Amino acid sequence: MNSKNQETLREISDKASRKLYARRGGQRSVWAGLGMFGLVGWSVVVPALAGAGLGVWLDRHYPQSFSWTLTLLILGLFTGCVLAWQWLEEEHKDINRDQDE
Repeated sequence: MNSKNQETLREISDKASRKLYARRGGQRSVWAGLGMFGLVGWSVVVPALAGAGLGVWLDRHYPQSFSWTLTLLILGLFTGCVLAWQWLEEEHKDINRDQDE
């Protein structure tokens, strides 16, 4: 075998080894799961708090017959849930893509 073929085989072997290592060690740890849980939580909480804060400000400066705070809190909560759902769907697709490879 010439040196170019040996180099190519070595690269293929290295890639295969890394892929096997990632699959074996690819199980997410408890800490990684808790981290993901925290990220999802923050992605819901931040828009909800932002909506509530804006609602309080609007209630003080532009009072209406309805509560801006409650309305924007619900809107922020809904927005946060949609964002978290999309993020989890993307993670799920990435995990399945990695398993298929």
